[in-house]
Amino acid sequence: MLNKLEQIKIKFEKTEAELSSPEAVANQEKFRALMREHKKLAPIVEKFREYRKACTEEEDAELMLDEADDAEMKKMIVEEISFQREKKKELWEELQILLLPRDPNDDKNVIMEIRAGAGGEEAALFAGSLYRMYSMYAESISWKTELMGANETELGGYREVSFMVTGDGAYSKLKFESGVHRVQRVPETETQGRIHTSTVTVAVLPEVEDIEIEIRPEDLQVETCKSSGAGGQHINKTESAIRIIHKPSGLVIECQEERSQHKNREKAMKMLRAKLYDIEKTKQDNAIASERKSQVGTGDRSQKIRTYNFPQSRVTDRRIGFTTHNFDGFLDGEIDEMIMALIAADTAEKLKGSAENAN
Repeated sequence: MLNKLEQIKIKFEKTEAELSSPEAVANQEKFRALMREHKKLAPIVEKFREYRKACTEEEDAELMLDEADDAEMKKMIVEEISFQREKKKELWEELQILLLPRDPNDDKNVIMEIRAGAGGEEAALFAGSLYRMYSMYAESISWKTELMGANETELGGYREVSFMVTGDGAYSKLKFESGVHRVQRVPETETQGRIHTSTVTVAVLPEVEDIEIEIRPEDLQVETCKSSGAGGQHINKTESAIRIIHKPSGLVIECQEERSQHKNREKAMKMLRAKLYDIEKTKQDNAIASERKSQVGTGDRSQKIRTYNFPQSRVTDRRIGFTTHNFDGFLDGEIDEMIMALIAADTAEKLKGSAENAN
């Protein structure tokens, strides 16, 4: 591992030197690539420098201990050696985490899809609650959300709703939300007070650039139609709604949230690219079973990941056994504690897998 860290340090210093070269300054594409590399390596090199400094200070203290005569001085030096050793241990553990293979999608924005499952109107209402929850979470950390498409019910729920979340590291924090969310509560229409269980499916798709997924124009069937649903006088006046059919995959994407046909097409293409990328990523993940074992969950949308129990005011994540009783706060977007627990569990599993592979 030390050899690997030394190589990373050399690569980082080379990247730093190239960033100030006339060639990089003149070539913006190359400059951006170097900046991405610099940003990726900087935390590792900074932590490695701290580790090496702790090693040097421990060695210096050990030399001082050999030369010290005063008992009080020896006691202080022994304490310093103990402090530096503990610091080295902590830094080494942090370096192990930083060296774990990183998900290439972690820095990307995401498209989230929430669909009502079993439970009829109750499921649709809870889909609306989850949309509100994620929107409030995004707002609390200065991320932006943009509605991509929605199919509302008469009672204000959603049969399905899709939206973009734009923010630094959005995918790294939201990717563990993919799966089936169960809600247990007594519906207002239930006269005998019986608890009903409904389900909602959440999908988290990384935003995909044009260059990552090639879509041939001849593979698309594009249809325009008049918008329907909420929208005031504009509704049914112009054919601004877009329906795109991707013939090879059979995927159908509809978008009618914008008044502009051009903007609706742009949003629909974003969703199509994200879904095609997700299909390919799922194929790759299925082919690497051993890697899948070292992850919290699989991202499989049929996997039941979380239960929201209204009568007991608790939310429980089935994958890691994490429970919170901050029920109202959670549904108001206070989900960071759950997200950090999932990230920590995933990191621990990866470290375990890394250690097993090393042995």
